[in-house]
Amino acid sequence: MVDRLLLVEGEADRAFFEMLCRSNTILAGVRVAPPVEVGGRKNTKQGILNMLETLINDLNDGRLQALAIVVDADRISDGGGFSNTIKQITQKVASLGYDRSPQVLATGGLLYQHNDGLPDFGVWVMPDNAAEGMLEDWIKQTVSLTEQPLLIEAKNTVASLTAPKFKTVRLSKAEVATWLAWQEKPGEGLYYAIEGKLLDVAAPLYTGLVNWLKAVFPAQNL
Repeated sequence: MVDRLLLVEGEADRAFFEMLCRSNTILAGVRVAPPVEVGGRKNTKQGILNMLETLINDLNDGRLQALAIVVDADRISDGGGFSNTIKQITQKVASLGYDRSPQVLATGGLLYQHNDGLPDFGVWVMPDNAAEGMLEDWIKQTVSLTEQPLLIEAKNTVASLTAPKFKTVRLSKAEVATWLAWQEKPGEGLYYAIEGKLLDVAAPLYTGLVNWLKAVFPAQNL
């Protein structure tokens, strides 16, 4: 089978999205990988962006059937943010025949369309294709109603630390890691938010992400 590739920033993201695809059986044929696993140099957002030309050439040659990326918006103060991230992506893919303005799906998620018939190229900028942040911010916004009190307690605990060692930009990572550490199976990764059924699968961000994946990787391509 020709690969249908979802490229993510690192191993924690890979485990999360593999679990997400597994829980939505229509997406079972999607390969999730960080850059290093498919020939990249670094498992980072920049590592993904540096691979776009190679991967789109693979689409053109038929070695890939469908392609999407998930990257964090990060913070504007650090040179990130949604607009800066999309600008970087657009500059790379426009020179390869994709539109300079991506299509915005009604439920969220972006699709770049090609001017010569290549498959749409999917992009999701965490958390919501608009705000600053990362995958952990998406998780915080999709936590189930029954889990919200524990998440609030975890956030309050992190906020009460007198001398935290992490940088402010990683606050959401600390909050989500603390919340997960208090679950039935402490020590699990981000994927446990799905495996442990801790998220609201009807939340707009949750359904938006799943529907975007289905748009990029339609069932008939399995």
